[in-house]
Amino acid sequence: MIKAILMDFNGVIIDDEAIQMRSYQAVLKERGVELTEEEYYDSLGMDDRTFVRAAFDRVAKAVSDEECDEIIAAKTSAWRREVDGKLPLFEGIEDFIEKMSRAFTLGIVSMANPSEIEYVLERAGLKHFFSTIVTSADVTKCKPDPEGYDLGFRRIDAVRTDAGHLPMTREECVVIEDSPPGVAAAVKADLQALGVTNTVAAEKMRAAGARATAKDLRDWFPESIRLVFSTE
Repeated sequence: MIKAILMDFNGVIIDDEAIQMRSYQAVLKERGVELTEEEYYDSLGMDDRTFVRAAFDRVAKAVSDEECDEIIAAKTSAWRREVDGKLPLFEGIEDFIEKMSRAFTLGIVSMANPSEIEYVLERAGLKHFFSTIVTSADVTKCKPDPEGYDLGFRRIDAVRTDAGHLPMTREECVVIEDSPPGVAAAVKADLQALGVTNTVAAEKMRAAGARATAKDLRDWFPESIRLVFSTE
């Protein structure tokens, strides 16, 4: 029986992959580093620091830790200017999260920086639905490494056991992801994955290990999750 769901953030809750890309393109261009759309989407699952270093590596340029931090801060500022007016949440995601919270314990596992996640969840009034939030600040390795989802599972299981529930098995926790590296990270952590095709085609999500794919999360209900993912 499914008991918990761990959700990715960018590309699942907020429709901002294109905004992230434009923000990075502008900031990196000022430093003589070009970023193509293909390069951006090939880097899904990376945390900001890994992403910036990879961009500089591609053009054989060095980047110091200080400059890396400056670039990330400038990117976040550019991103914030675009999302300040109206949060680009996926249509219906608030209702999806609310109805899932009535049946499952919810958490987030994202390689985004915590300030961006905090800002969006607070503004959208969604933070209270999530019992645990794992960000890039909590891990040393980004997706497709399983570290984030392994930590997310252990944290959400601890929340449940502290509330008096029995410990979960890994089969009782479903991950919702929009990228192949994210799906691969979930699978490596022995968790089942639902790939939502907001960013990447369904066949690539299945090839990465997604047990099922969704075109629109509004079509899914707690009963759907249990029917597809329960192993009993």
